[in-house]
Amino acid sequence: MDIDAFVAVHSRDWARLESLLTRSSRLTGDEAEEVVALYQRTATHLSILQSAAPDPALVGRLSSLVARARSTVAGASTPARRDVADFVLRGFPAAVYRATPWWAAVSAAFLVVAGVMAAWVARTPEVQASIGAPDEIATLTRPGGEFESYYSTHAASSFAAQVWTNNAWVAAMSLALGITIVPVLFVLWTNAANVGVALGLMADAGRLDIFLGLLIPHGLLELTAVFVAAGAGLRVGWTLIDPGPDPRSVALAREGRAAMGIAIGLVVVLLISGIIEAFVTPSGLPTWARIGIGVLAEVLFLAYVVILGGRAARAGHTGDIDPTAAGDLRPVAA
Repeated sequence: MDIDAFVAVHSRDWARLESLLTRSSRLTGDEAEEVVALYQRTATHLSILQSAAPDPALVGRLSSLVARARSTVAGASTPARRDVADFVLRGFPAAVYRATPWWAAVSAAFLVVAGVMAAWVARTPEVQASIGAPDEIATLTRPGGEFESYYSTHAASSFAAQVWTNNAWVAAMSLALGITIVPVLFVLWTNAANVGVALGLMADAGRLDIFLGLLIPHGLLELTAVFVAAGAGLRVGWTLIDPGPDPRSVALAREGRAAMGIAIGLVVVLLISGIIEAFVTPSGLPTWARIGIGVLAEVLFLAYVVILGGRAARAGHTGDIDPTAAGDLRPVAA
């Protein structure tokens, strides 16, 4: 094979392909089609050279050119940082936004149960007696008692890690058990009852302001994360009952993937609430400042969900993975 003659015949195609690749992001439709044709042609030239007349320098040059063209034609893989940015700015907030009716309902039900339980405990001595002996309740509610000391007994860093792990586990279990519905409702009922009992005992002891001053800074964001997890889990469970127009397996897989994305995002949310609980709640800051930090964290999270999540949801994002990465689906009858 005459290498010089081969190069003379085809070098113009190679040069043209290289020229187009240098401005691949600004190609017209016709030029993009030309890139595909030149890529296929150059790949054939490379194959001929490798099998008939290998020339290391020429083969290296064409191999590089074919690799660049293949990347342009097939599409380069999305950088990891772009995937992370897409999840933070669109995927996670869109999934939470779409589940808003569910976790908003969970929030309302939780607050009603906790409020009714608190009023019942505060106004009924018989209920208090069934909870504990008077000296035990006094130990819990007195100044510097168990309720207050809970937030400052351990080192802040280790306490933050403990709180984060526990709450992340509760959120993960709510999501994982959501498909069965009943266990999630039981977990929510238990937590609402516990909050209501503590609230009622502290209110009866005349220390409601202390209770709220210690709970609100971290509790707003923490409970919201738990509500979101429970709501998303219940949404998955309801999809099993009513999948809508899609086949049950397809709808369940879609909502399950979105729920797992919510679980990942809530890990960060609960980390923030854990840090607040460990470093802000027991701090010497004035009560108004501690509550202000908690309210600010809650407002920022809700704004993040409503603004970014709403925008992403309206643009078609669901929190599911990219459809191109979801795999092929078996055709089903209409």
